[in-house]
Amino acid sequence: MNQAFIIDAIRSPMGRSKPDSAFAGVHPGDLLAQVLKGLVERNGLDPALVDDVITGCVSQVGEQSAGIGRVALLAAGFPEHVPATTIDRKCGSSQQAVHFAAQGIMAGAYDIVIACGVESMSRVPMGSARIGQNPYSPGFEARYAPGLVGQGVSADLVAAQWGLGREELDVYSARSHQLAHQSRAAFQREILSIHTPNGVVREDETIRPSTTAEGLATLKPVFRTEALAERFPQIGWHTTAGNASQMSDGAAAMLLVSERMAAKLSLQPRARFVGFDVCGDSPLMMLSAPIPATRRVLAKTGMQLADIQHYEINEAFAPVPLAWAKELGADPARLNPRGGAIALGHPLGASGIRLMTTMLHALEDSGGRYGLQSMCEAGGMANATIIERI
Repeated sequence: MNQAFIIDAIRSPMGRSKPDSAFAGVHPGDLLAQVLKGLVERNGLDPALVDDVITGCVSQVGEQSAGIGRVALLAAGFPEHVPATTIDRKCGSSQQAVHFAAQGIMAGAYDIVIACGVESMSRVPMGSARIGQNPYSPGFEARYAPGLVGQGVSADLVAAQWGLGREELDVYSARSHQLAHQSRAAFQREILSIHTPNGVVREDETIRPSTTAEGLATLKPVFRTEALAERFPQIGWHTTAGNASQMSDGAAAMLLVSERMAAKLSLQPRARFVGFDVCGDSPLMMLSAPIPATRRVLAKTGMQLADIQHYEINEAFAPVPLAWAKELGADPARLNPRGGAIALGHPLGASGIRLMTTMLHALEDSGGRYGLQSMCEAGGMANATIIERI
């Protein structure tokens, strides 16, 4: 089997999802285009050699329709013969893009692939694709009657099942901001500055270093209703705007090559892929799938969690990484050591590669060998990936 190598991984700064945010004036196609252009330029790569561009994006409507990956690569000046496809596996879309890219190289179908992702939640709000529509068929609803709940309620269900209290969630969330703030200097290796109509954006604007658990404790739970409280009497209703991920804007991209092409072009591999998994879990709990996905990828590779120095578990909501760590007995010091989506934001289609970009750079800075990443995804799914730093 051919080996797939990570040559480089970069991201934009993370912008808040607000009308006056850093990237509110930038079309998502141009946001991703700047990252794609920066990726090939800093590696001295002729974009004409790229076999495919695989792009993660969740809300593929409006400005993110028409194949946002193809729009972005042409906006970046890539030759017209370079193809692109855009995929949606919800929050894990760009992590899945990495899987497809690496698996294509390993199968011998590709030599050079760019996996990337983008989401402009300022310009294409979450849920835009289904406004006024019911995505659940009668057959689906018959199976899952009386119906599913939103992800925020699922977060409260996860917290209840794993015995996670409000204070624990808020302490963890404050930690995310503190770790991300402490990592600002380190982030500069992975961030590509983005040009906007209002100037150049060089740093994440989502991190709030003054965040404390005491301050978060004053926020009110946002998902409780009388009907839901009656339906789920076990829930403590702890999820707030402060212990959930931030809606944000961002893009990220990763350059993957075959061993043959790395040698031919004198490109220095930074990591290789050890294992992949994707699986489903309960669509009602929705956010618990990283647990079985992790178990499966460890079983596939014959590894133990203790063998891995860095864990990136997406902070969609604080209960997700905390339940994962509690269930698997993970070392908390290895979990999201540079903060996560609670501090950095969660630009849906870009988050998978954003996490892997941060994990790669952190492994290099710490001298760690293995990193494991998993992300919960709407509908009760999760991807899991293990990489080895070279």
